[in-house]
Amino acid sequence: MSRLATSSAGMVTSPHALASEAGRDVLRAGGNAIEAVIAIGATLAVTYPHFTGLGGDAFFIVSDGAGNVRTLSGIGQAAGTLPEFGAAIPTRGAAAALTTAATVDTWDRAFGISRSQWGGQQDWSSLFRRAIALAHEGFEVTPSQRFWQDFRKDEIAGWPGFAHTFLPDGRLPQAGDMLRQPALAHSLERIATHGAREFYEGEVAERMVAGLREAGSPLTMQDLARTAARDEAPLRVAYRGGELLSLPPPTQGVTTLQIMGILERFDIGGLAEGSADYYHVLVEAVKQAFIERNRYVADPEFTDVPTQAMLSPARLSALAARIDSAHALPWPHVYQHGDTVYLAAVDGEGRCASVLQTVYFDWGSGVVAGDTGILWHNRGAAFVTDATHPNGIRPGKRPFHTLNPGMYLRGGKPRLLYGTQGADGQPQTLAAVLTRMIDHGMDPLAALSQPRFLLGRTFSDTRDSLKIEADAGDDVIAALAARGHEVSVIPAQSPLAGHPGAIALYDDGHHAGAHDPRSDGIALPV
Repeated sequence: MSRLATSSAGMVTSPHALASEAGRDVLRAGGNAIEAVIAIGATLAVTYPHFTGLGGDAFFIVSDGAGNVRTLSGIGQAAGTLPEFGAAIPTRGAAAALTTAATVDTWDRAFGISRSQWGGQQDWSSLFRRAIALAHEGFEVTPSQRFWQDFRKDEIAGWPGFAHTFLPDGRLPQAGDMLRQPALAHSLERIATHGAREFYEGEVAERMVAGLREAGSPLTMQDLARTAARDEAPLRVAYRGGELLSLPPPTQGVTTLQIMGILERFDIGGLAEGSADYYHVLVEAVKQAFIERNRYVADPEFTDVPTQAMLSPARLSALAARIDSAHALPWPHVYQHGDTVYLAAVDGEGRCASVLQTVYFDWGSGVVAGDTGILWHNRGAAFVTDATHPNGIRPGKRPFHTLNPGMYLRGGKPRLLYGTQGADGQPQTLAAVLTRMIDHGMDPLAALSQPRFLLGRTFSDTRDSLKIEADAGDDVIAALAARGHEVSVIPAQSPLAGHPGAIALYDDGHHAGAHDPRSDGIALPV
């Protein structure tokens, strides 16, 4: 399904064809990029429920054609009253459903920008039509959804409301099976008709909280009502004559920018793309930035995060100087899992939106909120119970977030939109994709198709090793091992390497986009 799409009238990309079609149709109807990604995000909440949904978080970077950029961080905060935890917060079940969900409020705030700044004319309710229809009528489940339901088949029987919602006939879906979600359709209809606050203060909110409380979650109506996405200035770092932009903490946007700022100090374009030298310097830059991230990044309203110092030229140069071109730094750090969807759009006037949505782990907490059809996320499991840790859990605090969609400006105007699924793998995947597009001049599909790496643990390999796709080549893998990397080979085009998407905006007004061939996704021109 993956191909390079080109257009001068607009472009969308997402991990599901039906969602991409929803966004394309909004652009064809005269809508703008923000309106398109809201329609895509709502449709993905139906068609990609294992990775995103109304019960999760969302992040936007938006820009008009002149490069006026804003970011929206939609992170639900911890409940105002928390239960006692042991050594660790559970990753599944009601005890993991302990932060509110900010996706719907993020859509609403983005819609406000569309109306007030971009002259948007689409009705709020119209952006949900495709999602509502698919929830009512059904859709063919994707290979990705089938895989993750099968992978969790021994767990899902204990997840409240899950079987009724996602296994309506009591069995795992097979190829060609249709999934209908009438309860979710009703919730979407209420949000489309009554607005975003229906999710936080209306009938849908009341039914969600009743279901969550019955399952054992600490969330209340007051917690939902306090949920608000943050409208903030982007973080920036210079790269190859342009600027890379991302979101502030508690996202790991600063980490992606640190990696790229470190790589700015190396001649990446002078290294053979895909060589051992190329992979080595990328991996070592990731290690340096992850050490900084694990030390500092958390909710800046509760702890001091030295963001500007972390991105200062002096700090980036010092981190780059620590990289040994001949030897790998040992890597004992814990890897975090998580699953996400990337979506993006650019319209005919060059306005664009780069977006990530998530329920954290595949299937989130596993808890469906009562009779709403809404699966709740488990982002609260990203907290730690140690109160002295920067990311220690506290009432009302936002957890550390791996999501960080990005944008690249050159000459002050947007030139690349990018992002990926993959938790700790996100900055790693982006380092490979961005260096291939910016330093080596690849188009989005070529950059997304090349072999990639993942530093850390996976579900099937608990070693903190360097996983690298087999098509990187035996010689490259051997050379990396000789430098001290503990290398594990994973299959070519492995989903473990992330599911990024990208759109390039060229100086002549044309756009080119693609979604990763490892995913179910597609980019579509207008």
